[in-house]
Amino acid sequence: MTPCHNAADFEFSPQEIETARQNNRLLSMEIEFSLRCNFQCPYCYVPEDVYFKDELTPEEICDVILQAKNLGAQKIIILGGEPSIYPQIKAMIRFIRGNDMTVEMFTNGSGITAEFARELFAQNVRVVLKMNTFQEELQDQLTGKKGAYHIIHTALKHLKQAGYPSENGFLAVSTIICRQNIDELPALWQWLRDQHIAPYFEIMTPQSKAKRNTWLEVGLPELKDFFTRIAAIDKERYGLTWTPQPPLVGNKCLRHQFSCVVTSKGDVFPCVGVTLPLGNIRARKLAEILQDSDVLAKLKDYRHSIKGSCASCGQADECYGCRGSAFQLTGDYLASDPLCWRNEGIRPKAED
Repeated sequence: MTPCHNAADFEFSPQEIETARQNNRLLSMEIEFSLRCNFQCPYCYVPEDVYFKDELTPEEICDVILQAKNLGAQKIIILGGEPSIYPQIKAMIRFIRGNDMTVEMFTNGSGITAEFARELFAQNVRVVLKMNTFQEELQDQLTGKKGAYHIIHTALKHLKQAGYPSENGFLAVSTIICRQNIDELPALWQWLRDQHIAPYFEIMTPQSKAKRNTWLEVGLPELKDFFTRIAAIDKERYGLTWTPQPPLVGNKCLRHQFSCVVTSKGDVFPCVGVTLPLGNIRARKLAEILQDSDVLAKLKDYRHSIKGSCASCGQADECYGCRGSAFQLTGDYLASDPLCWRNEGIRPKAED
């Protein structure tokens, strides 16, 4: 599975987001076609005991995409598993684009051949490639697959040859911040900026494998220093000014105001970190699930529902922390974010 995507590239105005929030409408929807993946990332939030039986059929996927469109969705974000190895991926992309919606796909690059890269570019697919380091051995370690470094860089080469990044070919790199790569990430950030590739850097959501693999963790003081350093780089080198706040470097997450996740078995979640099933599309229509959800209602009314330090924070008008981290570490999706340095000291002890 993919991590959370970057809020600044949602492409929606504050007015559009507010209208969607007030009317229980969507601007985007995230969906898993399948959880099958050829990598074994130690920070992945796919449960290790996951089963691939009874996943959504292509017909069910198309149906819920049309339901999302009827609710106002302009963009479909394809998660995984690994989308590029999904057998019907090309047909699905054509279906979404044929219904006048944007496609954004998170990928480890495994299925990005030269031919597929050209098709992605022709369909104006926004591609987010997962890459965590310049170091070959470390990249393989962080994907759990020998040769992952070469797979990723071959995919990047194919994407560049196809026309990415460009005005009609949005390209980003998704990177998790961990103890093993944090020292080199400022250089990676600048390398991406200089090539006009959007950096999607974020703190890991502590669930499933990430919650157990504590060797990846970075302390809150180090995270604060890192975010502050990247903010200084952006301001000095690129003229970009933003307030450092987790979980996204240079951004904020407001996804619950206008988006949701549909899993490969049809469950609807507020996001990939808040794993509270709101309903299943095989039993009820998406509109009914979203309309009747008390969880979503509280997330949308976050200024009155978020608890503790997050509620009184000076950034509270435009940030409610990572709800996924709050839920995974405290069991309460409305609790203060334990991975925000402004809340240092409230984080529960990590599990062994």
